[in-house]
Amino acid sequence: MKVEGRIYTDTSKLSVRPISKSVARDIIVANHYSHAWTKVSYSFGLYVEDNSHQFFESTDKLIGVACYGDPIGRLTGQSISEIIKRDEVLELVRLFVFDDHGHNIESWFLGQTFEWLRKNSPKIKALISYSDPKEGHAGTIYQATNWIYQGNKLRYNDSWGFKFEEDGEWIHGRTIFPQYGTTEPAKIQEMVDKPFWIRKEPRKHRYVYVLAKGGVRRKILKNLKHPSFPYPKGGDTEEMEILKLDPIERGE
Repeated sequence: MKVEGRIYTDTSKLSVRPISKSVARDIIVANHYSHAWTKVSYSFGLYVEDNSHQFFESTDKLIGVACYGDPIGRLTGQSISEIIKRDEVLELVRLFVFDDHGHNIESWFLGQTFEWLRKNSPKIKALISYSDPKEGHAGTIYQATNWIYQGNKLRYNDSWGFKFEEDGEWIHGRTIFPQYGTTEPAKIQEMVDKPFWIRKEPRKHRYVYVLAKGGVRRKILKNLKHPSFPYPKGGDTEEMEILKLDPIERGE
């Protein structure tokens, strides 16, 4: 249902098609909040018809990228439903659309990728993705496209955030690993000579989308391994306890 006062995209001027991973990578690294590439199996481009050049024929302008890849966990399919095999699930690993193209553009874009996968990769039965509350993401786009929300408690949270100045910015453990060779706070405590602060990183929200249709879809939905929950809101984040760690005194 459209909301009064919002600007919506004219989808008749949009098109979606597969693009090369190199083109997708350049846009993601430059513009996605992660600024990082990852393992990708399928990459799609979102194009809009560009009529800005009055003396030339209209052209298509690339304004968005969606990327799917093989999930890291070998039991990801079974974590959705026991009837889904390892190679029958994909993870939506990156999604980016430039601003100022209308409120409905991302959901329309994803819907087109769903249809392409159904037609061209019919083996894929389900999709999985995660939204990061640390980045202020509750999964709005997944909610708009009717994904199933399965909470944020399914994976053990062993990721730490670090601050090395009391008023400094939080740094993810992955970022400091090259410097210390570890992300274990106790081990880092032995290496530093001044206090630092740690907190458990917020757990990511998990979403699942059943791509299969008909009887297969009904069977998957009937045999989901984990329950679904009401969609979270943008402010639904856990309060992270912050701990201050002092350097460990070394013996002479």
